[in-house]
Amino acid sequence: MTESTINALVSPEGSLEILSNFEVNRLKDKSEGGLYRLFRQCALAVLNTGVETDDGKTLMEAHADFDVRLIPQPRGLKLELVNAPAHAFVDGQMLRAIREHLFSVLRDIIYSYSIPESAEGLRRDDPEGITNLIFHILRNARVLQAGRHPDLVVCWGGHSINEREYQYSKEVGHQLGLRGLSICTGCGPGAMKGPMKGATIGHAKQRVKNGRYIGLTEPGIIGAEAPNPIVNELVIMPDIEKRLEAFVRTGHGVIVFPGGVGTAEEILYLLGILLHPDNADLPFPVVFTGQQENAEYFEMIDQFIRNALGDEAASKYEIIIDDPDKVAHTMKQGMKDVETFRRAMQDAYYFNWMLKIDPVFQMPFEPTHKSMRSLELHRDQPVHLIAANLRKAFSGIVAGNVKESGIRHVQAKGPFEISGDPELLAPLEAMLKEFVAQDRMKLPGSGAYEPSYRIISEATPAMP
Repeated sequence: MTESTINALVSPEGSLEILSNFEVNRLKDKSEGGLYRLFRQCALAVLNTGVETDDGKTLMEAHADFDVRLIPQPRGLKLELVNAPAHAFVDGQMLRAIREHLFSVLRDIIYSYSIPESAEGLRRDDPEGITNLIFHILRNARVLQAGRHPDLVVCWGGHSINEREYQYSKEVGHQLGLRGLSICTGCGPGAMKGPMKGATIGHAKQRVKNGRYIGLTEPGIIGAEAPNPIVNELVIMPDIEKRLEAFVRTGHGVIVFPGGVGTAEEILYLLGILLHPDNADLPFPVVFTGQQENAEYFEMIDQFIRNALGDEAASKYEIIIDDPDKVAHTMKQGMKDVETFRRAMQDAYYFNWMLKIDPVFQMPFEPTHKSMRSLELHRDQPVHLIAANLRKAFSGIVAGNVKESGIRHVQAKGPFEISGDPELLAPLEAMLKEFVAQDRMKLPGSGAYEPSYRIISEATPAMP
């Protein structure tokens, strides 16, 4: 059955109304250096809000006849959508949330790619410049709110979770909302949607009218994790590394629900940063939580972390099982500690400038067969570098699972090969197998999972 489509002319919703001729031409440009393909890809993902898919390549192929065109107007611009998914409309009118998200995509792509890579203070090869760039993108999106007290809880977890896990994440969000806390997630389904949905109920009960449901994504992942409709502040960062830094710079604490390789990537990124000596005294509450049935899952994660990074890394988080009230109470107390520290250090509430992030966590990693095979996965290096390289390994698997470019790499040359110290790789392989067994690699119903990776040990010959 062919999905119904619609043609429409759409006006901006609050985010962006005026573009220069240069910006318009770049968005129309279908060449390698143009932005048309990137904008079309992200726009299609937004229009598929509510559709359960986690395969960016399949999404693009299913809507090969979709097109988006900029129509300049005397007072700004409109978007002409050709063969857009009909479920994004009601009675011929685009849903307001989707319209907001569509123009957020336009705003962020235009802004990110309008800043020259060599711009003073915003260079992409300079650690301080990268942080400044992230700040500028977030400020341009009006995410940074001066004067607002710390209240933003980042929630990480899988897009492919079962109904019980979803309901638990929703109840945690409810308890956070009852305490006036706001939510920031990767903006997609599953454990990213549950806390937001629960928080809306908690906020309604407490008559919180300025509750925030921030979604942070990036072009490579948005097709697999389309923004859920509860997101009221959507930001598209240039790449996964800047997305991760945006999470920890703007958020005041992190809750981790059960997930797959994407969640493992986020955990390794966060712990690698918190292990830096300069961050030793910096309050940053981190809670791993799930239902009683998830206790073994978090034991596995905890053991993997202790084996790879040591007991100090494990001291950076607390595991709370089947107790949403305690999770929310822990976060609420953590917000007070963050506020006290930031006030004493005269650091901004809205952006964590003091957090030290090693450049190895900032520079973009492009997963290819060569770069994945070259990862230094051994113990003869500082612990934060172990975390950084494991993070890259997980990032490559995510790309091979759901990102259009990664899927094409794997289809063309076979699974990414991951090699290194057996003491690191054996627990890694065991954990990945458990993710597969628990259906955490792909959405249920999307067919049998075909691994995008291959673990190489001394006894396993590499593919020619």
